[in-house]
Amino acid sequence: MSLPPSVKTAVIGAGHAGLTMSWFLTQAERDHVVIDRRASPGGSWGERWDNFRLVTPNWIASFPDHPYDGPDPDGFMTRDEIHARVAAYADGISAPVTCDTDVRRLMLGADGGFDLETTRGTVHAADVVVATGSFHGPRLPAIASQLPTRLTQLHSHKYRNEPSLPPGGVLIVGSGQSGCQIAEELGEAGRRIFVSVGSAGRAPRRYRGRDIFRWLALLATRGADTGVPFPTVDKLPQLRMRSAANPQLSGHHGGHDVNLRQMALDGMVLLGRIERVEGERLHLVPGLSASLARADALFDERFRPLIDRFIEAAGIDAPPDDRRSVDYEPPEPATVDLDDAGISTVIWATGYQLDYGWIELPILDEYGFPRQQRGVSDVPGLYFLGLLWQHTQASATLFGPRLDAPYLIAHMGLPVRGEALEMPA
Repeated sequence: MSLPPSVKTAVIGAGHAGLTMSWFLTQAERDHVVIDRRASPGGSWGERWDNFRLVTPNWIASFPDHPYDGPDPDGFMTRDEIHARVAAYADGISAPVTCDTDVRRLMLGADGGFDLETTRGTVHAADVVVATGSFHGPRLPAIASQLPTRLTQLHSHKYRNEPSLPPGGVLIVGSGQSGCQIAEELGEAGRRIFVSVGSAGRAPRRYRGRDIFRWLALLATRGADTGVPFPTVDKLPQLRMRSAANPQLSGHHGGHDVNLRQMALDGMVLLGRIERVEGERLHLVPGLSASLARADALFDERFRPLIDRFIEAAGIDAPPDDRRSVDYEPPEPATVDLDDAGISTVIWATGYQLDYGWIELPILDEYGFPRQQRGVSDVPGLYFLGLLWQHTQASATLFGPRLDAPYLIAHMGLPVRGEALEMPA
């Protein structure tokens, strides 16, 4: 559709968060437009690597008035499948999406409201909902510039497939979900893999008879009713933890645990953090063993007590914990010679950074996050949806926006209508 010169509400971003907001606005009969810089709706899913799969089960890709109804609810969608599903949702709800339109500036309007300066003209809106997520640009550490120029270096955002890399070993820096899944993929292709271990913890694929996301979804949607509320952002010890990596998990091969100790047993070389570079030699920070121990402890410290309490409070008949530990303690080299190790490629699986530089309003905190309370910003009429830890850890997931959007709708003074939540038990 064409970009209107004025509208009641402008939603920026046509991924699952922006489209969820559009559904709620439509139910409230609110005039709105959804603006996206891409050629079609669907968000950034289509920008992942070729063999990418969701870490969350298919049933979680259930949007308001559009529950998952495919043949494999407990499977894990490919990149193209999840992108197509989100794009189809835009069509299914007749969302008023304007594509190929980049918002360059967001400013206060001269007579109230907001002016959005875009590549297709300026639009005035009484309210604005920013639904662009929290993964705006690849984060590349400064130390990357110190590595030998002979190496092929790329961020995981630019990785596509194993054959596109030059022959030789691969060093993956970062051990979050993307780093571990790419490491597994390249290892299965016969590459020699080195992983510089980061701070990401791990979680079991299944716990007490169910996929871990069954329990997390139940906590997010029904925990408060049973006296076991899902932790909210104000309970974080430090606000910088909003950017912490998600637990290591995989949706490949039907979904499975990710355990760095097992990966080391299977032949991958685990390294500590890179401290400095001298020619071809990497000097590593001591503490690999401690990093693995912290990764092992994450689930038992943060999630297991909540899930166990919920199971008891809700009276759910669940089998006992049957997880098996991997006790292998891999060697910890102090240095590694890139040339001697045959490493030709470095993949930086170091996450993403925020970019709200186009919002010309004083709304960012010291960490670059918008100052907001459950999506309601300090600036009247400016809202956010789909942020990391907008309200809980669920906020940035596929089902999180449908939990937070009604709060924004109510804050706008609009009626919250329609059945928004259909979460399988």
